Amino acid sequence: MPDARLWHRHSSRERLARFALSLAVLAAVMVSIRSVEVIPEFLLDAPEQVQDLLVRMWPINFGFYPDGVHDALVDTLHIATLGTLIAIALALPVGVLSARTLVRSRLINLAARLILVATRSVNSLIWALLFVAIFGPGALAGTLAIACRSIGFVGKLIGEALEEAEPGPIEALRAAGAPWLSVLLHGYWPQLAPTFWSVLLLRWDINIRESSVLGLVGAGGIGMALDTALNLFQWTRVSLILLSIFVIVIAAEIIVTQIRKRVL
Repeated sequence: MPDARLWHRHSSRERLARFALSLAVLAAVMVSIRSVEVIPEFLLDAPEQVQDLLVRMWPINFGFYPDGVHDALVDTLHIATLGTLIAIALALPVGVLSARTLVRSRLINLAARLILVATRSVNSLIWALLFVAIFGPGALAGTLAIACRSIGFVGKLIGEALEEAEPGPIEALRAAGAPWLSVLLHGYWPQLAPTFWSVLLLRWDINIRESSVLGLVGAGGIGMALDTALNLFQWTRVSLILLSIFVIVIAAEIIVTQIRKRVL
């Protein structure tokens, strides 16, 4: 009677590779734990500290909102909105230059992609520190930080959308002798418009979140009020500020979702 053949989902080589990968991940986790110097005593004490902090943050000091939170929250919205608009204005031409289907120069494509990568790879807090050092503390530094951080994100998605556009209408316009700008407006833009508005709304939603913490490094907005309350150990004000940030983030999410349903 012939030997029964056993079916295995993975070959011996694949099982060995999976085991080696799991071992490497485990080793990386162990090295990371040792390098960050996790203190077991602090971990065991964490629940008690969290409970003590929550007790200090209650009750929430709602009376502080008109004088200490409202204006800072409005500044946060202004920073996110203006930063997003500046980013869109700067990212559109860079995204067009990065699209190989529109601009045939490899050197220009590489230069545009370098700008997109450079702006996207630097965290918004680092941009904020840089602009605070140049312009001083305030909303201007936060606005420019949000704008620079967003250029790479917006420009990359726009460039990719342009490269993935259907060539049929574009070739028809070119065959009819349409100038470059007409090809861009009537051939590319109708296909790009859904992506453009989606990216605009998504980036504004993200920037609301990011602008909430820029004040921790002096770049304006609600983060400056939070930093002041933390430094003065005013925990009931801290809870109010955190609640305000949570509410504005949820509100921005709802607004973006509703706009997408009705416009896109």
